[in-house]
Amino acid sequence: MREIQMVDLGAQYKKLKPEIDAAMGSVLESTAFIKGPEVGLFENELKQYMGVRHVIACANGTDALQLALMALGLKPGDEIITTNFTFIASVEVVALLGYKLVLVDPDPGSFNISAEAVRKALTPKTRAVIPVHLFGQCADMEGIMKLAAEHDLFVIEDAAQATGTDYFFSDGSTRKAGTIGHIGTTSFFPSKNLGCYGDGGALYTNDDRLAAKLRSIANHGMKVRYHYSDIGINSRLDTIQAAVLRVKLKYLDSFNEARGRAAARYNEAFSGVHGIIVPPRMSWSSHIFHQYTLRITGGRRDSLKAYLEERKIPAMIYYPGPLHMQEAYRFLGYAAGSFPVTSQLCSEVLSLPMHPDLEQDQADYIIRSVLCFFED
Repeated sequence: MREIQMVDLGAQYKKLKPEIDAAMGSVLESTAFIKGPEVGLFENELKQYMGVRHVIACANGTDALQLALMALGLKPGDEIITTNFTFIASVEVVALLGYKLVLVDPDPGSFNISAEAVRKALTPKTRAVIPVHLFGQCADMEGIMKLAAEHDLFVIEDAAQATGTDYFFSDGSTRKAGTIGHIGTTSFFPSKNLGCYGDGGALYTNDDRLAAKLRSIANHGMKVRYHYSDIGINSRLDTIQAAVLRVKLKYLDSFNEARGRAAARYNEAFSGVHGIIVPPRMSWSSHIFHQYTLRITGGRRDSLKAYLEERKIPAMIYYPGPLHMQEAYRFLGYAAGSFPVTSQLCSEVLSLPMHPDLEQDQADYIIRSVLCFFED
């Protein structure tokens, strides 16, 4: 049996090696390392895949979130609502730009922010909501967008873990995660479902004015060279990463389907096991399983993690501590027990290896090991 990895980028590269090597070699020969033609080609291909009017590539997913907030004309002190159960990038950009960060507990089933939680957190100063589509499944975007329309709020989707996820509206229509709000953001970090071989990110929007603003801000505020319309930053996807992403985008759906098959094997094995809660599925969303995250009840999560690691099975905790208790965010003034759902999830979640190249014998070994732990 091959060594088990949380994400097996080596196995994926071996499958795609001829195409990846040719794509990277072409960029090396052209020496167009910055703003080469591959960047525009990738933006156009991703735009077609996502079904959105504009894709703006940038340097990473955190920059994408910052660019989105910078484009909305918000003022210091404006309130931004997001979830307490997420990677730090979703909140740090809010703090960096001087907006007021308002955290809410996620839904304990989906791990995602709910429209009802947003509603309860609204004040006259609320200007935007950042729903995070955690682990590969969408938050309730129809409910959130309805609420945003009622209260004149901007919605920025953090879709870094959900590239390729479909959202199903009550009228039967379907849209990709990241294309529903006013602006969507994503990351191409190597371990993502669509990942490059370094850092990379992108923004999505159907608003022509916002698209022009985002492109300007990402390019030092320039719409015309050396003429600065906006205060901007320097955030670009380099050409080699774009070339890699063009290759991988062709296989994204098949990669996500393979993740789904691996998740189905896990679900079948673990459903009904006392002490394990498998990832619930929401009716409004497909699931691309960026992570396969169990909840381990009864205080046994850390013991299971150690047991698996003894058996050479990596397992990760996403995320081990509520954001409001992190040292950098104590200034928000939340009390330790302010977010009981987040605190509970942080003590129970455990993610198992999940990637398109998880082989049957590897999955069987992982499953046997987890079940053996609960039989002891």
